[in-house]
Amino acid sequence: SIVGPSGCGKTTLLHCMGLLDRPTSGKIYIEKKDTSQLSGKEVALFRGRRLGFVFQNYNLIPRLTVLENVILPGLIAGKRQDELEKKALKLLEEVDIKHRSYHRGVHLSGGEQQRVAIARALINDPAIILADEPTGALDSDSSKEIMDLLRETNKSKGVAIIFVSHDPSIARYGRRKIILKDGTIAADTHTDGG
Repeated sequence: SIVGPSGCGKTTLLHCMGLLDRPTSGKIYIEKKDTSQLSGKEVALFRGRRLGFVFQNYNLIPRLTVLENVILPGLIAGKRQDELEKKALKLLEEVDIKHRSYHRGVHLSGGEQQRVAIARALINDPAIILADEPTGALDSDSSKEIMDLLRETNKSKGVAIIFVSHDPSIARYGRRKIILKDGTIAADTHTDGG
């Protein structure tokens, strides 16, 4: 987990890690690759194949159904729709939202939308999920459910999950806790993730 107050650089760091932004100095290595050496096309391919994103505001497309939102990254990656739909339904079952597969995202609660966002992040079998304030818009019960779901995803699928939060109670879910202050690392500790 990466924690710190608003404005300390958490989201900027996550965006750099997700290859959405480039750092102003230094380099980012992912899977032993110097990402500064990748072309724009290589960045897009790497991001689409190896990274999954979960955003605070869910970023679901309102006019699409839950199922359509989940398969979209797979379609962009050039995968077959019929295979994606089977996989998406399985993922939606795993995150306990399959019963809403044909509803539009705008008709879901915040917790339900975040479950859809997690399924969408998993559709391309990423090695890493980057989650920006995944519980920021949720009540405490929904927050716990989402963090438990992310923890289970990490354990069952072997996906590394890096999340940022301003909430110390959420940060305890990470096995490593990096505290940012004014754009620099103020502390870096290991925990039991519990």
